[in-house]
Amino acid sequence: MSLSCRKIISRIRNGAIVLIFLLLLSCSNDNGTVITVNGEIPAGAMGKTLHHEHLLVDFIGADSTGYNRWNKDSVVNKVLPYLIEIKKLGYKTLVECTPAYLGRDPQLMKMLSEESGLQLITNTGYYSAVESKYLPPHALRETAEEIAERWIDEARNGIEGTGVFPGFIKISVENKPLEQIHRKIAGAAAITHKATGLVIMSHTGTATPAFQQLEILKNYGVHPSAFIWTHAQNETDFEKHAEAAMRGAWIAFDGFSADQIDRYVDFAIYMKKQGLLNRILFSHDGGWYRPGEPNGGNFRGFTEIEELLIPELRKKGVSQQDILQLFVMNPKDAFQVRYRLL
Repeated sequence: MSLSCRKIISRIRNGAIVLIFLLLLSCSNDNGTVITVNGEIPAGAMGKTLHHEHLLVDFIGADSTGYNRWNKDSVVNKVLPYLIEIKKLGYKTLVECTPAYLGRDPQLMKMLSEESGLQLITNTGYYSAVESKYLPPHALRETAEEIAERWIDEARNGIEGTGVFPGFIKISVENKPLEQIHRKIAGAAAITHKATGLVIMSHTGTATPAFQQLEILKNYGVHPSAFIWTHAQNETDFEKHAEAAMRGAWIAFDGFSADQIDRYVDFAIYMKKQGLLNRILFSHDGGWYRPGEPNGGNFRGFTEIEELLIPELRKKGVSQQDILQLFVMNPKDAFQVRYRLL
């Protein structure tokens, strides 16, 4: 903690527990950074965060997608009100998880960030699930090392000459034992982490592919804390979540909706009892402007966690400090650029 932060905290009178906690969150790891579409910011400036959302997803496939598939101004007009809505609720950062060849558009993200005042984070990486529909042809023939070089180049030099840099690595695997293509993509992510310090977010699902990916990372010398087990809500056994979290992995329940509220609350309470609340992440996996559909299709907003989940957590005895842990401290720690090696 910096000397200035200590001075501020020393002046706070007894009873201001939440204020002290907020200051501790912002002052810890003073020198760490996260990478937004508008550049690096101090990790403590990330603030209240939704760690897994989408603003645009193009499901047509890697062989047909392209920026010609959507009009940026039209997307901004549709999506901007939803970003302003969560900013008014106190959120400062949204992590946009659409990878390349599935609708990632760094210039669009920059436009939306500037218009909304919300900090957005984009990614590098490839989505290898759905029978490789969203993989470019070169990813099928190249080695993990060659694929990683492409991602490392984006991290070091920016995405496609836009001046926008990725803030994490996004990959995906099938929700079953890993096939060779998924092992290769996970290996490329490990190599990229070792070169860049970017955290790996992997669309995964159940425990079997999650633990197999952790083993691949181990073989490359990467610590489990570099790994976000995405869509972990698809695994029914909380003990598996706890096992991965005790190793250091991030456990992401990122498909929240009203009909899932009881399970998300039960999970949070279980992990709190295990002393593992500092290893979990919650988000909606919402949004999804869809090119090719009238007016981008039905767009799902990002307010249900604030309106439904957080009040229910409080009713069940989850403290304000715990809420801040979940939505401020945990995303800050997960997305901070840091080499996490064995």
